[in-house]
Amino acid sequence: MSHFQELLNGFVQVFHWYDLTMLVVGLLVGMLVSIMPGLGFVMGVILALPFTYKMGIEPAVILLTAIYFAGTYGGCFTTILYRIPGEPNDVPLLWDGYTMAQKQGAAKPLGWALVGALIGGLVSSVVMVLLAAPLTEVALRFSSEDYFGAVLFGLTTVVSLAGKSLTKAFASLALGLLVACVGVDSTYGSSRYTFDIPILGDGVQIVAVLVGMYGLGEVLKRIGQGLKVQTFDTGGKARVETSFPSWREIWGIRGAIARSSLLGTFLGVVPGAGATVTSFICYGVERQYGRHRAQLGTGHPSGIVAPQIGSTASVAGHLIPMLTLGIPGSAATAVILAAFLLHGLQPGPMLLADPGSRQTVYTILASMFVSVLGMCLIGFFWIRVVVKALTIPQYMLNCIVVLFCLVGAFADRNSMSDVWMILFFGVLGYLFEKYKFPVSPMVLGAILGPIAENNFVRSLVVHNGDWTAMFTRPLSGSLLVMAVLSGLIPVARSLIHLVRRHRRPRAVAPIGRATV
Repeated sequence: MSHFQELLNGFVQVFHWYDLTMLVVGLLVGMLVSIMPGLGFVMGVILALPFTYKMGIEPAVILLTAIYFAGTYGGCFTTILYRIPGEPNDVPLLWDGYTMAQKQGAAKPLGWALVGALIGGLVSSVVMVLLAAPLTEVALRFSSEDYFGAVLFGLTTVVSLAGKSLTKAFASLALGLLVACVGVDSTYGSSRYTFDIPILGDGVQIVAVLVGMYGLGEVLKRIGQGLKVQTFDTGGKARVETSFPSWREIWGIRGAIARSSLLGTFLGVVPGAGATVTSFICYGVERQYGRHRAQLGTGHPSGIVAPQIGSTASVAGHLIPMLTLGIPGSAATAVILAAFLLHGLQPGPMLLADPGSRQTVYTILASMFVSVLGMCLIGFFWIRVVVKALTIPQYMLNCIVVLFCLVGAFADRNSMSDVWMILFFGVLGYLFEKYKFPVSPMVLGAILGPIAENNFVRSLVVHNGDWTAMFTRPLSGSLLVMAVLSGLIPVARSLIHLVRRHRRPRAVAPIGRATV
């Protein structure tokens, strides 16, 4: 059966009433959480994960993917209307979107944001469909050394993009890898770091790490800040509309659209380059090289379309390595990976090679096209209803998040041990936020750690304990060198900056005055 026929069968499955219902629910949830203060699409995907336990794999992943897609778009409403970025990736949208709204009204910039989301989602989905099969064929030739190199490269890339402090990023990654080692060794069957505690005998559940670090940790951070409630004056903008730009206007910024679509899709493939990084890079490219670069910041359409395309296109880009290699590129795709694992499927090259799961993949691919169109329809017709969510009090949101976290933890295995585990990681997530430690390296380390360990140990067994043999294969050697460079280059850059700062001459105080 051809890929096109399988994709058509996927569309037929998506329009089954149950799958379509989950898709619509996911779009609505994604739109709502992306504009609610303190939430976001990552939080929405995490809170929805416990509700997928009793679903089939297809509706479960369709629900989570729809939340992810809609979340990258929904934040533009508060950004353009109230100058409040719904997500960090909406910050570049603020510079031209809100400015245009002040000059021409909100309808036009909302229309440009909708066009950007539509183009970015459709282009990246097409690219993903075209690349899924070729990448799978390449991945099927991967040896254990190649897999280890790919995972290590992904982890070091996440560290290099995680934040300002590389020391804290590496510490976060090390802790995640340590969490992945808890339990029974899959190769030799020995217990590690269990300390005779029954809870740790089966290892640490990925759901506990995700929900605790991101969900409960965020609520504890707000409590530590004194539960400050952010209010919004929506009375002056009660009439909210969206106006599409003309075809001539769209054609006038075709260069920005093409550049941002390609950048958003292919930057999304890089692990750690999430929607925020992609949107900033797309805006920066237009600011430096775009045809209308002198007008950016004054309310120009290319300053709205570029970051929005980058944000939405990165979703499909993140799903490419997750489905073909089993390597999540962002926090949201890490949750989707967990959904696969909870339903007994391991993302990777065998997912498309196995006839039993192949159609599932094409159903998910088809759902991405429907999600993009659906979120644009919701954004166009239901914007007034969605913006009303801004009036929900903060304390109610906190209670809902805690309730979903704890109920979801217990529902996984009907065990109070999982509840205690989530509480532990919730406190850990709060400490990470308080002391400015990045959470993403820790979470991805806990998820990818077992994959890296299994392939590393398998390689050592094959080569009689000689770890240098990994550098003799072209692909694994290249990936390992890239992993080392991606980890060392930021360190070298930080050292150079430190040396230059210490060599900077100090100001000489005038005679008669003390030097401070």
